[in-house]
Amino acid sequence: MTSGAITADFVNVSDGSGKAKKSKIIRVKSSPANRDYQRRGVITKGAVLETEAGEAVVTSRPTADGVVNAVLTSKK
Repeated sequence: MTSGAITADFVNVSDGSGKAKKSKIIRVKSSPANRDYQRRGVITKGAVLETEAGEAVVTSRPTADGVVNAVLTSKK
């Protein structure tokens, strides 16, 4: 079985009001799955991403869902 790791260029970011928009991923700030994933840019559920829209936490399971969804925690 694979570890569930994935890389992507874009994320669907929700601002909490029910609206979502596509935003470019700048970098992976942290990942609860593995400390090394931050350096390698691997995205898993719970990872904190720096995006063009601001800082966001991944809420989807990228390998199972086939898409990266996240919720903003702070806006730029």
